[in-house]
This record gives sequence, C-alpha cells and structure tokens, in this order.
Amino acid sequence: MLSVNGCINAQSRLNTSVKPNVVFIIVDDLGPVDPGCYGGNKHKLPTPNIDRMAAEGMLFTQAYSGCCVCAPARSVLMTGKHMGHTTVRGNLGGISLLAEDVTVAEVLKNGNYKVGGFGKWGIAAIGTPGVPEKHGFDEFFGYYHQIHAHNYWTDYLWHNSRKVELKGPKGSKQRYTHHVIFERAKKFIRDNKHQPFFCYCPWTPPHGSWHIPDDDPTMAELKDKPWPKNAKVYAAMVAMVDRHLGEIFDLLKELEIDDNTVVFFCSDNGGYPAFGNFFGSNGPYRGQKTNLYEGGIRIPLIARWPGRIAAGSESDLLWYFADVMPTLADLTGTTEFMPDDIDGLSTVPTLTGRSDKQEKHEFLYWEYTRVGNWQKYTYEKNGLQQAVRMGKWKLVRLKQNVPFELYDLSKDIGEKNDLAAMYPAIVNKMATIAKQQHQEPVPQTEPPAPNGKRFI
Repeated sequence: MLSVNGCINAQSRLNTSVKPNVVFIIVDDLGPVDPGCYGGNKHKLPTPNIDRMAAEGMLFTQAYSGCCVCAPARSVLMTGKHMGHTTVRGNLGGISLLAEDVTVAEVLKNGNYKVGGFGKWGIAAIGTPGVPEKHGFDEFFGYYHQIHAHNYWTDYLWHNSRKVELKGPKGSKQRYTHHVIFERAKKFIRDNKHQPFFCYCPWTPPHGSWHIPDDDPTMAELKDKPWPKNAKVYAAMVAMVDRHLGEIFDLLKELEIDDNTVVFFCSDNGGYPAFGNFFGSNGPYRGQKTNLYEGGIRIPLIARWPGRIAAGSESDLLWYFADVMPTLADLTGTTEFMPDDIDGLSTVPTLTGRSDKQEKHEFLYWEYTRVGNWQKYTYEKNGLQQAVRMGKWKLVRLKQNVPFELYDLSKDIGEKNDLAAMYPAIVNKMATIAKQQHQEPVPQTEPPAPNGKRFI
C-alpha cells in the first residue's frame, strides 16, 4: 500500500547535478505510537514537528529497528548487516566495531561527502578500532561508550577521541549534554551548507535516566499534572526532541538548502514501559525494548525531501535498519563504495513514488541475548532470542530451549494467537532461516565502562 496526497509528480527522478544532503535523526527509546502521527500514546503527547514532518513527507507503517536495544541496533544501521552478521550484538557497552567493518559513513565519505555525527555512538569505546573517526566521520561529538550516554549531566564529552571538558553555569563543571550536542550539529550544518554533507544525529533523549533542565518550557506546562515526576520529564524530553527537529527544519530553510536535504527521523528500538507503562508507548504491540516481540522492534520512521518525496504519503513497505546504508548510498550516488555482503536493500524506489520498482526482502532476521557475556554464546545456548519476519508471518522465541511461536501479523498485530501448531511447514521453513542466518560473533574483550548509571 502506498498512498500519496499531494501535488508532487510520483515519478520523481533522482538524476540531479547536485548531490542531496542527508540528515539522519535517531532518538532513543521513543515508542512506536508516541508521535501523534502514529496515533499517539495514552496521554497524547504533542509532537507538532514530527507530525509536520509526516505531513510533508512519507510515513512508514511497518518500520523496524535492527534490534530491540541500543548498541546492536546502531551496529546494524551502520554496517547494513542484520543481527546474525553484524559485529556488535549485545548491549553491555564498549564492544567495538572491527577495523574491517565498513559503515554508511565511510560509504558517503568515499563519495566526497562531509560526514559528522552528534550524539551517542554506542558501538565503540575510546581507544578501540571502532571509534567513529576511524569509520568515515570527519568529526564526531558526543558520547562514545553507551553507558556514558545514560548521563545527561556530565563534565565531559568526546570530539574525535579528544576529551572536551564541559563548563556549566556559575562555575559548575557539568552541562546538559543534549543541548551542547544539538548546537554542535547545527554548527556542522551551517559550516557545510555549500557542500554535500551527511549529518548523523543519534540523540539520547528520551532514554533514561530522565533529566531535563529546570527551565525547560514543557516542564512548566506540566507542573500541575498529577503525573509521576519522571513521567513529566519523559514528556518534556519528547517535546524537546520534537522542538529540536523543528529547529533543524528552520535552519535548512534559513540556509536555503531545504529542498536539497533529505531528513530521516526514527527511534532506535521499541519503547520501554517505564513508570508502570504510564504512557503505553508501544500501543497495540506486545513486548517492549529488550525482547523481539513487535513492541521491542517496531519504530516510527518518517522521511522528508521537499519536491522528491510526496507530501502526506504513507508506505507499508517492510523496512529495517540494514536498509539504511543501501538507501543512503542510492540517494547520494555512492553505491560503488558499499561492501558486497550487506543484508539491506535500497528503499529509494518507494521514497520517490516508484514502488512498482521496489525490491523486497524475502525475510527480515533479528537476534539478541542478555545472558552473561554475549560474546560467549553459541547457537545452542539458552540465551539467544530470535525472530524472523516473512511476509505476514512472524516467527519468534525468547529462549533457545522453547518452541518457536508463529503469528499472522496481518490479523494479529498484538501477537496473541500462536499458530505454530497449525502451520508446522511454515515454522520449519522460518526456523531454518533463523538457524542459517546466525553466525558466531568475533570474540572481543569488553573494556571497562566509564562511570555512569547502567540502563538498558
């Protein structure tokens, strides 16, 4: 299904003498129904700029993360390889991309793009081969180790592996880091307005721990709400991210590069049911961040490119993080620099109104483990979750010593009616895919974590 409401020519062409800029914004733990354009959560938090983006671009109704938690999802996004093939597969933090891993940043960098990243890297610690400046980034400013990224008030961040001390107001040694990171991202866009650029914005909000400056405008608006304190902070963080998205659009227009900039907005995984599932951020979907039911891997995803992506359009194409590399390479004319062994497909035909030309996945694959050191698991051990999506069918199990469950998502989006006993042939086919797609990861030694709260 592809619906188009707008005056754009659905046969938009990509052949242009000017390469498009790309801004890719990925926020942390935003649930699949948190944005208003996806129906909104139980308390209908206002997201006017996310909703505006959907009205001016394309909203995907079947978009998936690469995994159900932060670090491995980013590994899939960066490498174009699904969880059975990518390097970073657990969420302990500090495990690094390998020197031989090729990232989407490297692909665009080889095509003469200026590449910057601002936020939470999460797939390498300082001093490892996986730091972003070794993988295509001209500059990266923010957190490298994901445990460090769980702190919104900190006395330092990293810029190309150099520690940057932060000085707060009245001599304080701490600052609210997202504000600092956001300003750096805007500076990068300003500084590179006359050349093609890729601005990667992996923002930590609204991930826990939940903190926001006392003078935040949304907190003042919520002061009389009879909500748990952290629920108010979460709502304010969602509003802040939405506000900053709007500021990005305003900046692109001010710089007169709006029409030549593709903006993507998504979450890194499903929502976390904090505060007693106060917001219901996963809507009708079963599960949550940390597991492979739909609530752990479904995400909001919107793409906007004025004049090229039809305003108010919607697609039910199966899309996941492994598709980011080939999609951005296709958009920017840099496909020649992609490795041959990726698992993703370009979604450019769908984005540009040519869905009849869209190549589709035979299946999507996920895996994840939280048992012990993820580097030591094997396929037979009990800690490995696995899931396969094939057309309308979803195969999933959260342990290795239990039978697979099978769901018909076209009729059962909440994964309530297990049909495995009724369709053994389909289960066997998809279980074979799951076994074939898992490859053992390269063993690494996890470096020490920095000081900070350990959230999932």
